[in-house]
Amino acid sequence: MPREHPENTLPGFAQALEAGVQGIELDVHATRDGVVVVHHDPVVAAPETREAHAAPSPLRIDQLSFDELRRLDGARGIPPLAQVLSLVDGRARVYVEVKATGIEDRVIDLVEPRADWCAIHSFDHRIVAAIRRAAPVVRCGVLMSSYLVHPLAPLRDTGALDLWQHWSMIDEPLVGAVQAEGGRVIAWTVNDVAVAATLRSWGVDGICTDTARDLVPLVRH
Repeated sequence: MPREHPENTLPGFAQALEAGVQGIELDVHATRDGVVVVHHDPVVAAPETREAHAAPSPLRIDQLSFDELRRLDGARGIPPLAQVLSLVDGRARVYVEVKATGIEDRVIDLVEPRADWCAIHSFDHRIVAAIRRAAPVVRCGVLMSSYLVHPLAPLRDTGALDLWQHWSMIDEPLVGAVQAEGGRVIAWTVNDVAVAATLRSWGVDGICTDTARDLVPLVRH
């Protein structure tokens, strides 16, 4: 519920569950000491300095230990993925977007035991292919923001089953083609009820939104 709470935070996830969502999508990176944390960007704000003329440069999550990250004022709301999974505990599916290379094994360690209600996806299709090879039981998806000439190629190349496509690049033939191969189409990020209704009429399998309270009744209908 990023319009009511900061995205990728425990209060936001808790409120989404209360709203009756069927799934939660989140982003992960890993700290220098290997803790997988839930945060959209690879950086966090650095502490302010007393030098007014010098704005501090953001700090990379992968260059901070978990303790160092948590000591930053602006990072205290960043939860470990393990904590979020404990909060959800199967009440909704959790879709984990991996945003950094080299952390696949750590993410698998957390997701694989919960493969019946967790899945992984990424814009970096090499990550998806690597996870499918290492953990075939984990459902995977590829993120897309363009309409390819051969839209099924990323699914076939990676072994993924879910096509996460930007809503503006979805049409009914795409949905049919993916589903004919046993896959699913998940639209992101849809915040307009009318757009969501059209996508539903085409048979999309999931809708990712920032406005769950508005769209849950439509999806549940």
